[in-house]
Amino acid sequence: MSASKAAEDTAPPPSVSSEDMMSALFAYLITQQSNMAMMLLGKVAHPDTGKTMRDLDAAKLFIDQLEMLEVKTKGNLSKEEGFLLKQSLMSLRMAYVEAVESSPPSPQGQSSPTPTPAEPAKTAEPNKPKPESDTSAATEEEHRKKFTKKY
Repeated sequence: MSASKAAEDTAPPPSVSSEDMMSALFAYLITQQSNMAMMLLGKVAHPDTGKTMRDLDAAKLFIDQLEMLEVKTKGNLSKEEGFLLKQSLMSLRMAYVEAVESSPPSPQGQSSPTPTPAEPAKTAEPNKPKPESDTSAATEEEHRKKFTKKY
């Protein structure tokens, strides 16, 4: 009698199916990744310290992981799971764009990435050589423009 009692205690409740458990774990994973990205975007305070932090590269990694999950699980998710993933990605992308647009200017250039009225005249003549100091700044700005991912 005690052996059957022990078997009943270790068995999962009959009302929770394996598919429901997997769905709950998937939702937990999406929520966990989203919360980490929001914390790294500075939108949510760190739970232990209460301070906000900002690491756009790390936040982008979490967003990219969720995008990978969306691609790899396409056609295999329930309606609710797909909706949760899609909504999470949409809100994270918007938060990322807001964080990038509100990011403080870089300490090197101390200037905005938009050209000043005098700069368009310089860029209109591509064959004319530029002074050495302007070339490195222009090259760095050009590099940033080429490798920026926008949502």
